[in-house]
This record gives sequence, structure tokens and C-alpha cells, in this order.
Amino acid sequence: MNLFEQQNAEFIGRHIGPNEAETKQMLSTIGEPSLESLVSKTVPTGIRMSKPLSIPPSMSEYEYLQHIKEISLKNKVYRTYIGQGYYDTITPSVILRNVFENPGWYTQYTPYQAEISQGRLESLLNFQTMVSDLTGLPIANASLLDEGSAAAEAMTMFFNALNRDHDHITRPKFFVDQHTFPQTLDVIITRATPVGIEVVTGDYRTAEIDNTYFGALVQYPNDKGSVEDYRQFINKVHTAEAYVVMATDLLALTLLTPPGELGADAACGSAQRFGVPLGFGGPHAAFFAVKDDFKRSIPGRIIGVSIDAQGNRALRMALQTREQHIKREKATSNICTAQALLANMAAMYAVFHGPEGLKNIAKRVTILANALSEELSADGYDVVHNSFFDTVVIKVKDAAAIRAKAEAAQINFRYYSNNEIGISVDETTSLSDVLDILLLLDQPNDHNVAGFSISDDASLYHLPSSLTRTSPFLTHPVFNTHHSETQMMRYIKYLENKDLSLNTSMISLGSCTMKLNAASEMIPLSWSHWAKMHPFAPVDQTQGYYQIVTELSDYLCKITAFDACSLQPNSGAQGEYAGLLVIREWHRSRGEGHRNVMLIPISAHGTNPASAVMAGMKVVVVKALENGYIDVEDLKAKANQYSKELAGIMITYPSTYGVYEETVKEITSIIHEHGGQVYMDGANMNAQVGLTAPGLIGADVCHLNLHKTFAIPHGGGGPGMGPICVKEHLAPFLPGHVTIENGKQATHAVSAAPFGSASILLISYAYIRMLGYTGTKAATEYAILNANYMRSRLQGEYEILYLGSNGTCAHEFIIDLRPFKKSAEIEAEDVAKRLMDYGFHAPTLSFPVPGTIMIEPTESEDKAELDRFCEAMLSIREEIRAIEEGKADKKDNPLKNAPHTQHVVISSDWNRSYSRETAAFPLPYVSESKFWPSVSRVNNTHGDRNLICTCEPVSSYAEAEAN
Repeated sequence: MNLFEQQNAEFIGRHIGPNEAETKQMLSTIGEPSLESLVSKTVPTGIRMSKPLSIPPSMSEYEYLQHIKEISLKNKVYRTYIGQGYYDTITPSVILRNVFENPGWYTQYTPYQAEISQGRLESLLNFQTMVSDLTGLPIANASLLDEGSAAAEAMTMFFNALNRDHDHITRPKFFVDQHTFPQTLDVIITRATPVGIEVVTGDYRTAEIDNTYFGALVQYPNDKGSVEDYRQFINKVHTAEAYVVMATDLLALTLLTPPGELGADAACGSAQRFGVPLGFGGPHAAFFAVKDDFKRSIPGRIIGVSIDAQGNRALRMALQTREQHIKREKATSNICTAQALLANMAAMYAVFHGPEGLKNIAKRVTILANALSEELSADGYDVVHNSFFDTVVIKVKDAAAIRAKAEAAQINFRYYSNNEIGISVDETTSLSDVLDILLLLDQPNDHNVAGFSISDDASLYHLPSSLTRTSPFLTHPVFNTHHSETQMMRYIKYLENKDLSLNTSMISLGSCTMKLNAASEMIPLSWSHWAKMHPFAPVDQTQGYYQIVTELSDYLCKITAFDACSLQPNSGAQGEYAGLLVIREWHRSRGEGHRNVMLIPISAHGTNPASAVMAGMKVVVVKALENGYIDVEDLKAKANQYSKELAGIMITYPSTYGVYEETVKEITSIIHEHGGQVYMDGANMNAQVGLTAPGLIGADVCHLNLHKTFAIPHGGGGPGMGPICVKEHLAPFLPGHVTIENGKQATHAVSAAPFGSASILLISYAYIRMLGYTGTKAATEYAILNANYMRSRLQGEYEILYLGSNGTCAHEFIIDLRPFKKSAEIEAEDVAKRLMDYGFHAPTLSFPVPGTIMIEPTESEDKAELDRFCEAMLSIREEIRAIEEGKADKKDNPLKNAPHTQHVVISSDWNRSYSRETAAFPLPYVSESKFWPSVSRVNNTHGDRNLICTCEPVSSYAEAEAN
């Protein structure tokens, strides 16, 4: 390799942790002569790729950034007034730099380990408080995926509340007002159809709601921008003992009567316009709030207030037993990832601006809309609605002529049917922008639009007085303190310091793949030609995005050995759901809609059963053998038993037990023989790329967790992307969208935007382009190397479960901690908490096997970091041995008391049976850069028994400290 070829391949060595010398040392520890030897022992020969991946060669970071800049310029950044739930916004620079572009925020994991997640938990609590205050409803969650799926979740929540027996549905109907965003209706229909919900659209003013309805949805302000008073309609629905959700706008709610005060049971929408870039559709945080009656059934994650072992206030994710991977087929929601990073940005936007700042932004928006309406009316246009917040709709004679004129002036409006044009102003709209719109639309009459003027709050009369907000919001000190940049910068840093992320140490979570999110992959996301694109902008203005979509789809098809790809699903859970819908529709197209049985091995990814139920499937579990392999005989028996009803099987490969099963081709053949389809969960695709592929194994469809295999960061619990790839016969059934192909579609949408969270597709595109066919394969090989190196170091001191036939693991492995419960009264949770004292996030805890930890180091970690983690685990083993041998007390020991906070360690009344040094600095390397957990072990049951999910009064902090 010459110097220029080396330059093109430089990113490979920057992404992959071990260098050549470390690789040799690690192979020696494992007992293998070469990396290829290890891979050959690990991955069955019968499924190996025979040729290199047919994707481009690697490119240098510098070359890539030039390349992506050139593509970005194919996007045309027009002044856009399309609205429809997406609005341009101003991201405060202090938030852009210190949150959105900061690995201390975007590389965090979901806050399952609360003691080292208090910063993002507090920010998410701020988000919940903001949503609860603005919607006027007491319970809010910590975000959902987008407005469309949030509305669908509300529908499902209401449906389950009034139709507990799904085999005998007594109230099948859900009403959706005709002036709901079309993309929201599209997603609602997708979610409703498989479970037997009948969606009825119409005019809320004349709708007849009887006891066959379980719920209704209205948009506030609606799709035409009109602000409607829904009080009578809500009463009508409640008279029928059904429920109402209002899809709404947080900025509008600073001026409008909130849904809770109007009587709504739930409210949802998008927090995008609170400082989150458009990004061609995402990622954006949806919000969701409910009455107290629904606190046990609200979808998504709830951040709650609890106490720690010292009695101090501590935050945690409350009611976690509702999550789909825990409830499996009994789950009512398939939301696995939220949009935590974007929820944090929206929360910080509210903290920075405060209630008065938000109200002023809203007033400026509606004043401009009012002025626009008045001037257009005076100029002879028919303004469709008299009550509105930010959207003015006018009736014109020739919309096509106006569109041509507007686009020539680089202005985008929304074009409805019947020659109606919508103009949605936003935070970025200026007085000069409004004048330009008026001059563009000026009609030849005596009115002089150039002489228009703006009056102040008196112009708010287009907001109906009966719906003007009078209740206060955001009264907590956190929203009334950090308004200077110095204060805000320090507040963000204060929270960041409480959290462990990838810029602190490795996060070795099995099945979650917390690999490097390289800076060169992330940088372009902030560029205006990617960030400021509206998802419904004309195709000729978004050619840069369409190039990324086309090329990335092709690369993913080549990597998976499939034929077609949809980039729409905006989380892994949505990808699972979309893949199952594709299978369902394929069977229906063949006159076999009765096929609804989905076989799911006990070793499959934990979210699979919930997604299958959401897709209208009946789940039948397949057993596993003692070695973790799928029980092929049990599979054969169940495939025979359900042969005529078999829809397919959901498998994870390598399995969630960390094993490449040699019988996988036999398994896929059995399913095909009985007329079923094979769905492969892509959770472990990072152990396949370049070595094998779902299409080679016999799968028909798979989803890909781009936020795992392809380097999109986890963001503290989102964003993510879960595109699906399929064989050719399934391609016609991929998700469609109302904005594509003139509204004609074979299948309804699963996400609100056509390409989901489109802007973060750039990250995976960069990952593939900079690694190339050589580097993507090497990433898989080193994931296997790193896992087997750690396994080799820990084997003997710990029992390793489920190895392959040659004694190796895949990219992850499971350590059995159950024996220590008997020998030392130590549980898996004790080990997880003790690892925090060593500066590490715990591996995956008690999944897929209770009482175990699942370790996945990823290819990004170098040998030194792997060794530090192994040394921590070996040191913890000695601490357990001390208990087993009676040298340490079973109740008062470093594991049971972990984690140890700085406050506890420096306390003058230290009375533990071990030293402070043992507690805080158990190994020499820890003292070099100590990460301190900010709270002691959190009391989980207290937080669930006493659910508090909004910011408490300041007095409660003092009370907690006093206790």
C-alpha cells in the first residue's frame, strides 16, 4: 500500500481500536494464530461471503468532507413556509455547540443505570415539565418518535383501555378530524389496520359519536391553520364514554388555552420548533401528555423522582416494567427508542428562553401571520380562516402560476387542492420576508402592500378570545434562571458532568453496540444545506438528500444481500414493525391473509414479540437448547402444527446469546417449506457485515439498527433509524407516504416523514464511505476479536454462557453471575453498580438471561481500554471471593454499598468495614481520572410507588437534603 492508498484508508485505523501490535497480543491471549483463523472458527463456513462487498473503497476524512459538501450544495435552501407540522427554528448557539455537537450528550446510553445518568435525567424531567405545563395535563413522557407515531400511540392507548379483550372488540372505531395533518392520518391508518381498528374521518362539527367509538383525534391548530374550539366536541365524545387526544403545537400553546383545560384526555405533537433543525424530517422529539388516569399505560419512557440510599433526591426511569423488551408479547407499545437527544435540546430551548421568551417568540410569529392575513385580504384575496396562529390559507384563481412565480423567487408555500395556498410563518420569519411574500402575491389593485405596517399585541385578535391562554406555565426556577449564555453554558456543563458517556470510557452493552461516533461523520449535520431542509419541499430542491437516500439504500442492499430498501422507519422498533407489515401484506396479496402465526425463538431480540403483536400476529415461542441454539426439533414441530397459519419466524443472528448457529440455514428452509417468511432482526448486524448477510442465510426481510451497526450515536436513548431491506418479491409492500408519487401508495407510512430521521442518514453514509468494503469487513472482524479477547481474559474467573461449537463467541458474550447469589449473596445488580466505582457503565444487565451481564466491547475500543475493563471485572471477582471466604461482610461490602459518591467517601462519619480508598479507588488507574457517580444507589420501588414526573417545588430539594 503506497502513501496515497494509506491516506485513503486512514479512517479504518481511526475507527478500529487495536493496532497491529495489539492485535497480535490479543490473538496470542485467545490462542489463535491469525484474525482469519479466529473468524473461521467463529462464523460457520456455509454462510460466509465468497466475494468482497460491492461497495466503494474507503476515502479519507478530508476527502469525505469535501465530497459531502459537494452533495449538500445540490439541496436548495429556499425560504420555506410549508408548515404541516415542520417549521424552521433558531437553535441557540449555546445549545448547538454544547448539546447537539457535544459527544458528552450525543454518545450517552439510555439511562437504565440512573446513578451515572442524573444529568440527562434532569434535562428529560425538564422536558416532561415543559410538556405538562404547556398542554395542561399532569403526566408527560420523555419523548416519542414523531408526531404521527405519537398520535397512533394515543389511539392504541385508548383502544386498549376500552377493548381489553382483543378477540371480541366491542368499540372498534376511532374518529379523526378531516383537517388533521395528512401524514399523521397516514401513520394512524397503518397502526390501526392490523389490530382491527376502524378509522373514521370526517368533520368534527357534524360527527356522530356513539358507543362504537373508543376515541377521537383533533388537530389544534388544524391542518388549515384554523384555531377551533373543540369543547363541545370533547363533551360529545365523553358522553359516549370515549376519549379525545389533541395533536397540538407547543409554541401555539404559549398563547392558546391548553388541551387539558379544554377537557382533552391526551395531547401529542412535535417539539421540533423548539430549537431542533428541520433536517428533512428528523430526528425530532414528539411529546405526549395524558390525564392521571393513563399514567400506567402511557407509552414511552417516564422520568420519575425517587431517592437514593442516603435519602437524597434521585431521578430514574419510572415504571420500566411497561417496556416492550420486558413485557414481550404482552406489551401494548413498540416504542423502544425515544428521541432523548432532541428532547434535551427542546428542553434546553425552553430553559434558555423561559416562559416570557417563548411567549414573545409566539407573539412575533402570530403578529406576522396577522399582518400577512390583513394585507392579503386588503389586496383582494379570500382568506379561508379568521382564527389562526401561524398559518394563513388563501383561495386563489391559479395556484400553479403562483407556485411557478414563488419557486422562481426561491420561496416555498404549501399547495392544497382546490387552488388553496398555505403560508406558515415561523421563528425565523422577518418583516422583510413578509414584505417579499406580499410583493410576490400583489394583485393589480389600488392597495399598496409595500406600505404595510406592524402593530404590537393588539394584532393578536386573530386568536379567539375564548381560546386565549390565561394560565401560567414554566414557573419552576429552572425555566427562570439560565437566560444569559454564561448561565446556560454552565448549566449544560453541570448536567453533562453527572453523566458517563463514550468520551469518559467504553460502554460495553451487549446488543446495543456503543461504537465510536466519529467527528467527521457528525460534522455535516450542522450545515445549513442539510439542517434547514423541509421534508415536504419539492423534489428538485432536495437532490442532495435524494442522492444520499439512493446511494445509502444501494449500499445497505449490497451489505445485506437484499434487493430493495426503505429508509423510512425512524427506530429499530419501527423497523421491526415495518418489516412485519411487509410480510403481512405479502401474504394478503396472495390470498393468504389468514397467516398470522409468528414463531419467535426465546433467544430472539426482546422487542420482537411486542412488534409482532402490534402487527396483528399471534406469537408462538420456540425453545432453545442448553447451549443457546434454537431447538430445531421444537421448531419443526411448531412449523408443522401451524403450517397453514404460519406467517413466518423472527430470528436474531448471531443470536442474542452471542452465538453463530450452524443450523440457521436449516431453520430458514423449514419456514419456507411451510409457506412462511423469515424476518431477521438486525440488532446484531454488526457481526455480519462483510462476512455473511441475511440474504445469504435465507432471510426475506431484515431491519438495520443504523444507530448500532452503522455508527449513529445513541443520544441518551435516541435518535435512531431502523430501515428495512427486503428480497425482490417483498419490495412492492415497503412503506409508502402521502407526499410521494402523487399520494398513490401500495402501503401506508410507518413514520411521519418520507425518510424518517433523514439528517442522521448522513452518519451511516459517512461510516460506509470512509471505511469502504475493506473497513466495514474489518470492523466486524475486530468486533469478534475484541469480544473473544475479553472472554479469554475473564474465562476461568467467571462462567461464560453459550459459546459456539469451537468454543468462541460472536461479537458479545454472557457472564453468568447467578452462582454468586448463593455463594456470597451478590446479585448481578451489585456488580453493575460496583463497576461505576471503577469508572465504567455496566454491560447489559439480566438480558437475555436473568442474573447475567452481556458484554459487547465493539471494534472501536483499543486493547488498553479492554484491559481496564477486564481488570475491573477481575478485581470485582476478588471482592466477591473475599465475601465467599468470610473475609468481607455479606451485607457491608463494596458491592452491596456501590456506587460510592464523593459525598459518601469524604463524610466524617465513615463507618464501613472497608477503607475509603477501596470504595473509591479500587485500582490504581481509577485515581488518574475518577468519574464520580452523583447519587448513591437509587431506590426503584419508591419512585414507582410515589410517581412524580415533573420538576418539584424548590422546597422539596431542601426537604430531601434535610432527610
